[in-house]
Amino acid sequence: MEGLKKMKYFLIVFCLIIFSISACSEEKAGKNPEVQENKDTALDIYLVIGQSNMAGRAEIEIQDKDSLATVFLYTGIAGKEWEKAANPLNKYSTVRKELSMQKLGPAYTFARKMAEANAGKQIGLVVNARGGTALSEWMPGENLYNEAVKRAKAAMKFGTITGVIWHQGEGDVSKTDVYLDRVKLMIEKLRADLGNSALPFVAGQLSEARPERKIFNLMILQLPLKVAKTGVATSEGTATIDSTHFDSPSQRLLGERYAAEMLKLLK
Repeated sequence: MEGLKKMKYFLIVFCLIIFSISACSEEKAGKNPEVQENKDTALDIYLVIGQSNMAGRAEIEIQDKDSLATVFLYTGIAGKEWEKAANPLNKYSTVRKELSMQKLGPAYTFARKMAEANAGKQIGLVVNARGGTALSEWMPGENLYNEAVKRAKAAMKFGTITGVIWHQGEGDVSKTDVYLDRVKLMIEKLRADLGNSALPFVAGQLSEARPERKIFNLMILQLPLKVAKTGVATSEGTATIDSTHFDSPSQRLLGERYAAEMLKLLK
């Protein structure tokens, strides 16, 4: 009888130990599991900023719904800073509009291509876009700029800011005479604040569904001549849903072009 009691006591203690170990493992798994399992491989982190086309307004179609295996999205949530990247990628932006407005942007295929080109390397995305914004709202000292830098610096605890992709300009088509000088200032300050004077920066062309944007697109092609280590993702062959916002196939194409330009700069 005494032996049976001891056996029951032993089994209870054993079960409690197993439960404790299991609960601890689950807690750790909930905190950036894939990132923590690869502590020796810091993330290559890309800052994704701009207005509505970068935030994404295209429909998220079936092929856009899978999470990206080696790509992680920065959440900003303490203890769970990263999750597998899945659309909409602008959902954790601290400056975004309503969540229902956040759809497919170019960052999805950009990240997928960057991961494919760097097999075995994990990619991190810090997406902080807001629709309907002018370049003046993204200048150093302004809230949109400050929030982007703040989140990028927080993410740098897990890796290195490797590049920036930028899509903005629909609100500045009448300011092509000053746009390059202003974006140059923004890029230089970003590089200083993020600690990399040669941080690659890729901008995107606008849709030419409206003729007045053609002048802007010609102007933005001059960015690499104005600022070293920059590139431009072109928009030829794209279509829109409303004469401004790229449709889903065009967003996928644009993302691949961003990646192609970024890879050139990284070489």
